[in-house]
Amino acid sequence: MAPPTHISVNQLNRLIGTPNTPLLLDVRIDEDFALDPQRLPTAIRCAFTDVAKLAPELQHKNVVVYCQKGLKISEGAAAVLRSNGVRAEVLSGGHFAWRDAGFPLIAEKLMPPRNAEKQSVWVTRHRPKIDRIACPWLIRRFIDTNAQFLYVSPSAVAAVAEKFNGVAYDVEDVFWSHRGEECTFDTMIKEFGLTTEPLNRLAKIVRGSDTNRHDLTSESAGLLAVSLGLSRMYSDDLEQLDAGMLIYDALYRWCRDASDEGHDWPTTTKS
Repeated sequence: MAPPTHISVNQLNRLIGTPNTPLLLDVRIDEDFALDPQRLPTAIRCAFTDVAKLAPELQHKNVVVYCQKGLKISEGAAAVLRSNGVRAEVLSGGHFAWRDAGFPLIAEKLMPPRNAEKQSVWVTRHRPKIDRIACPWLIRRFIDTNAQFLYVSPSAVAAVAEKFNGVAYDVEDVFWSHRGEECTFDTMIKEFGLTTEPLNRLAKIVRGSDTNRHDLTSESAGLLAVSLGLSRMYSDDLEQLDAGMLIYDALYRWCRDASDEGHDWPTTTKS
């Protein structure tokens, strides 16, 4: 039986991509990280000797610590955090167990730079509808939970991204954008290696909605309707993003857990 301070890779995988994802700390030593420079989704790199410094900002958070094998380094780092009042668990088997289970890993070379507040900065056109809400959802749930999103005039996207050390997305002639018949959400799914069955299903819904190809999925037209409704409800793009996060949380859970479930009326009752 696993220790009560451990979490299995299967348990953690059920939390990844949801609002209940714990804060993940990658405490592998630099030599181990260099051998496999990939992180678990949303993980933050931290030297195991420095974890105590993070304790004040980790109060009231659930934290999962992992090293290469889930042994002495992560055990010790998690214990240090707990001694400082942080709810911290160890990922059983560490990075190796997650990798060997075939769960998603994010290549370090794709991780964007962080600003002084430790946020990646993403810049796109204002007045979002579909892709420009779906992509931020994906980033916050699988890449950087603390990501900052800047919605600006279309003509200013490139300049703002340059001046604020940000990443431009969902505009023409940038890496993170439409490719052929696929939308920016598709590009992020593929480039970040997040091609799980639920995310692929969600990507098809987003693609059909964003490119006006409602024949792709029966859900695409509904997503368009909800997205346009949100855009009329909110004049503030960031308020719209906050509201839209719930929409994509719900769609992701449907894609992952409920896509084969139906509903009818009246309900069948037995005497």
